[in-house]
Amino acid sequence: MSDTASDSLPDAPVDADVIIAGAGMAGATLGLALASAGLTAILVDPAPFDAQLAPTFDGRSSAIAYASFRQWKALGAGEELEPHAQRIEQILVTDGTSPGAAASRPGSAFLRFDSAEIGDVSGGEPLGYMLENRRIRAGLARTVEVTPGLTVLAPAKVASLQVTPAAALVTLADGRVLKAPLVVGAEGKASVIRQQAGIGVVGWPYGQSGVVATVELERDHEGVAHEYFLPGGPFAILPLTGQRASLVWTEKTAQAEALRGARPEIVHAHMQRRFGEFLGAPKVVGPVFVYPLALALAEQMSAPRVAILGDAAHGVHPIAGQGLNLGLKDAAALAQVLVEALRLGEDIGAEAVLERYAAWRRFDNTMLAAATDVFTRLFSNDIAPLRAARGLGLAVVNQIAPARRFFMREAGGGVGDLPRLLRGEAL
Repeated sequence: MSDTASDSLPDAPVDADVIIAGAGMAGATLGLALASAGLTAILVDPAPFDAQLAPTFDGRSSAIAYASFRQWKALGAGEELEPHAQRIEQILVTDGTSPGAAASRPGSAFLRFDSAEIGDVSGGEPLGYMLENRRIRAGLARTVEVTPGLTVLAPAKVASLQVTPAAALVTLADGRVLKAPLVVGAEGKASVIRQQAGIGVVGWPYGQSGVVATVELERDHEGVAHEYFLPGGPFAILPLTGQRASLVWTEKTAQAEALRGARPEIVHAHMQRRFGEFLGAPKVVGPVFVYPLALALAEQMSAPRVAILGDAAHGVHPIAGQGLNLGLKDAAALAQVLVEALRLGEDIGAEAVLERYAAWRRFDNTMLAAATDVFTRLFSNDIAPLRAARGLGLAVVNQIAPARRFFMREAGGGVGDLPRLLRGEAL
């Protein structure tokens, strides 16, 4: 920050209660949560909102836990998102290429989850919802635009951060300086706020990339999600609205990058080998996307006048489909901590307040990151003893109804000390 800005702003009034760097899915959700309780927030994002809504901006789809979807409905975004949300009624997990739960004569190495089994505790909700990321972004953006108390600066990029005893000062790339009691880093794995706050990251690359494509199906998927654990990594067929599916499969990085620019017929051949025939021949619609996969976990989730959430705080393998849900849980927890602190007359940027948020989310994020790392290493190979052990494990869990119900509730976000928004309650 320039000396002029540094000298002139410490005594200036604040521009908002919270500055949120990153207006993506987690950042926008936090903004809506804060605004729902009367706090003001400025969302800063380097990409214009219109660019974020384009089909080529983010070709992924996300599995949204039913608790996360409750939050969006509680914040007024449900009406925008529900038309594009595909209910997941069943999840069928199969190890290897042997016949599994979708086959007419399934083998034993499979696991079947059914939403009807937990209907008594989920209120009849599905196991989750599948939504295309661009649809989520569009729905949240439209909700943000009509919500009082939220200001969006996009395109605008955070250049630096300065923390004073009373406030945080954010300098943008164009020279503008914003002031607030708290700054939140929600701008992804390369978070400038996290770096400027001196928060380190631990993790490692997997040497794998996720290949993502949207396909049209010959037969109705009936709301069933399939996950196959193949030697090269997991392959998922995830139902979307309109008899479509999102395919996500894992390849070694070099092979995945070769597919990025491959001819459509080559991509189709690779896909068809993994897809099988039970839903008919899939037809790729739209571009194929390739995303490198790595584990990343921030050493802290807060620093003086700074909190981080979403991909700025953690990045996990998509094997369990929980990456975005972790960020949405972060947003719900941080919003509740800040609102409660404000009502008690506390400084929302005080270290004691932010440590309450960090303590709430630290265990869940760390355990999920560790679990996905173990699952990735356990299932991304063809070692015979491991294959036999994991097949036995799937078969045993499939036979134990309480275990199945626990895993379903865990995946749906219905386990543990839930923030009010994840229970569908207002702040």
